[in-house]
Amino acid sequence: MGKGRGCGGFYKATLLTTSVAVDAEDSSEGKYVAGDPSACHRRAMADTPRSRGRTQRAQFYFILATVWEAVSGHIRYSIPEEMQKGSVVGDVAKGMGLDSERLSERAVRLVSGGRTQYFALNAESGHLITAERIDRERICGRAETCLLQCEILVEDKVKLFAVEVEITDINDNAPSFPAKELELKISEITAVGTRISLPEAQDPDVGINSIQNYRLSDSAHFSLAVQAGSDGAKYAELVLEKALDRETRPVHVLTLTAADGGDPVRAATAHIRVVVGDINDNAPVFTQPLYNVSVLENAPRGSLVLTVNATDRDEGPNSEVTFSFRKITDKAAQIFQLEPRTGEISTRGDLDHEEAAAFEMEVEAKDIGALSGRCKVLVTVLDVNDNSPAIAITSLLGPVPEDAPPGTVISLLHVQDRDSGPNGEVTCSIAANLPFRLQKTLDNYYSLVTDRALDRERVSGYNVTVTATDRGTPPLSSTTSISVQLSDINDNAPVFSQTSYTVSIPENNPSGASVCSVRATDRDWGENARVTYSLLEGEGREAPLSSAVSINSETGAVYALRSFDYEQLRELRFRVQARDGGSPPLRSNVSVRLLVLDQNDNSPHILHPASPSDGSTGVELAPRSSEPGYLVTKVVAVDADSGQNAWLSYQLLKATEPGLFSVGVHSGEVRTARYFVDRDGLKQSLVVLVKDNGQPPLSATVTVTVAVADSIPELLSDLSSLSAPAQPQSGLTLYLVIAVASVSCVFLTFVIALVALRLRRWRESQLLDSSSGTFSGVPVSHFVGIDGVRAFLHSYSQEASLSAGSGKSQFNFPQSNYANTLTSEQTCEVKDPFLMAEELNVSNADQSSIQVS
Repeated sequence: MGKGRGCGGFYKATLLTTSVAVDAEDSSEGKYVAGDPSACHRRAMADTPRSRGRTQRAQFYFILATVWEAVSGHIRYSIPEEMQKGSVVGDVAKGMGLDSERLSERAVRLVSGGRTQYFALNAESGHLITAERIDRERICGRAETCLLQCEILVEDKVKLFAVEVEITDINDNAPSFPAKELELKISEITAVGTRISLPEAQDPDVGINSIQNYRLSDSAHFSLAVQAGSDGAKYAELVLEKALDRETRPVHVLTLTAADGGDPVRAATAHIRVVVGDINDNAPVFTQPLYNVSVLENAPRGSLVLTVNATDRDEGPNSEVTFSFRKITDKAAQIFQLEPRTGEISTRGDLDHEEAAAFEMEVEAKDIGALSGRCKVLVTVLDVNDNSPAIAITSLLGPVPEDAPPGTVISLLHVQDRDSGPNGEVTCSIAANLPFRLQKTLDNYYSLVTDRALDRERVSGYNVTVTATDRGTPPLSSTTSISVQLSDINDNAPVFSQTSYTVSIPENNPSGASVCSVRATDRDWGENARVTYSLLEGEGREAPLSSAVSINSETGAVYALRSFDYEQLRELRFRVQARDGGSPPLRSNVSVRLLVLDQNDNSPHILHPASPSDGSTGVELAPRSSEPGYLVTKVVAVDADSGQNAWLSYQLLKATEPGLFSVGVHSGEVRTARYFVDRDGLKQSLVVLVKDNGQPPLSATVTVTVAVADSIPELLSDLSSLSAPAQPQSGLTLYLVIAVASVSCVFLTFVIALVALRLRRWRESQLLDSSSGTFSGVPVSHFVGIDGVRAFLHSYSQEASLSAGSGKSQFNFPQSNYANTLTSEQTCEVKDPFLMAEELNVSNADQSSIQVS
């Protein structure tokens, strides 16, 4: 047979039986032959030399009939006792409506419940088989019906089937007498027809296989009368048929044979030696034929159960009565003892209601002669609540998913109390604050099921204590703990520690610098709680986000991939996504705002006056008659930085005449600080320092040249005097007079044209580039050139100023910083050696200059 699982259980079924011939030696090896008499005969013939002197064959009963399934889910089979180990009891797979080929896949097994394993389940064939030889007399004694029970559990459905197996008796025990030799003393005056009780033969078998008949050897004086008791047991009485004569025959030897009704018939014999005694014609008589007494199962050893009493009407020694057990089972003989003289029955062993609830025995009273009387004693063992309920975990589900619906079976419990009546009635309970409940299935089985929704993130596991309490007085209880662990499902998305992040980084940061670190947590467990981070590209972005920042997918650290420039990028917005490792994964996003902090990395840039490209210096005109505070020009500068790094301050670093000019600290306006005096030179050079407020501060310088003159003629006169050679030349004076007259005419014309043009182009901001020449890089002001000479007007004073240098003189007519300018480029050479324009240059930086040599 295939390997089976442990069993000690049962189910309901109907059976038909047939006899099977089994070889004795084959039976000891667990083999059997069924349905083939010729095969049995051949085996018997072959084994005759080996089995001579022994019984050759035994008759067994075996199942042939079908299994039927009741509404309650019980299956019942019937088999004879003493079947070989591994014999088939029945096809339980068919009885349960299951496919025997998929029986092992469905995890079908027998539930022992702590009882002796009499059966096993063959997982391959689906048959219930015997796990050992079954002795009906050892298990059930003389009970009329012997049932063994077991449960079959289908684990994938968490369903139980109860199986009952009835063990039928076979004639495997021969009758036996308590003693092979028996001596009876019968008085010679015993009346004919007197009945003398004979020892009763014992046969552990029941029914037809028990004692059915007694026979007595032939005797002229005695005959045998067979009686049947109330329980159906038969006993023999020796009947005196003819008066005895001690003098004629003092001893009679008889043979008593007891036979059962089995096939073949088994018998036992006892030799009876009848000694004819003297007169004793009264037998002891009990006060009552039946004694019925009850005793608690917890009665201590030596407790008096009852006292039987018998009297003998004879006198003297013939009236002395002794008591003894006439009929008692081995189990009862170990527990009870009888005092021969007094008739007191007491306990010498421990009573246990769960093992035996009642005992039946017969007591015989004998006088000194052969006369005796008998009575029956029935002892009922009363149950006391001495057994606590036993809880066995039959099946336990593994980790329970936290999304398990209410009613999910977690564990199957078997509860049993060996007591009876109310003492054996058990109720089970668990704590009320748990999300579970107990649900009764079969008689003594409970299912632990979920009662409401579970949440592993709130409680990851439960230790459920099941309490079983009986209804005894006082009640007894027992507990067992079931550890219920919840398995995680991915039901929680990652959550960032902040709703949004705003971080900053100074510009000019090194590539790979850490910007910030975002962190998200997931309340799930294991792989479902493993969070990875990634950047989300936004729409409408000029450059990809991956070129600016990156993120560590494991730690959430954000790094800058390049150096940021505040002047190009002041703010960067992006989103970070956190995704867990569940299936399907859950995600959450967070916004990150990265602010680039300004650093003082840009020096001030001077817009006005701009430095000419040829290295020359622009000229600003200041009337000699101007009062202190007169605005000469304004230095305009910008800084690409922001905040305090772009706060500019102006400072006069160097001047030709210290104290003549002042510079506004915040405005950059160059103003006269006092009145001009005669000793002040025509040309004043000012070096202005522009410094920002950064740390450390950055600066730039610009040189401003101021020509001091009250009018154009004076400017030209002073310029001529500065340019004239030390030795007077009459030709030069003539040319100078002509030049001054020409310049005056051109100047008047220029002023008129300039005013008209300024009104028309007042709101335009376009700067006109001038051709490169001697004056390249000088800011363009309003100027008009006539015959190669250019004059300048300053927008603040609308007057001309002239400055003279070594070998060169410049005219500068500055305008307001961002006003439109008119550029006219005319170059003409003056052949007068005393007034000759070397080069003219007009720039687009709000300043124009003329150099004259």
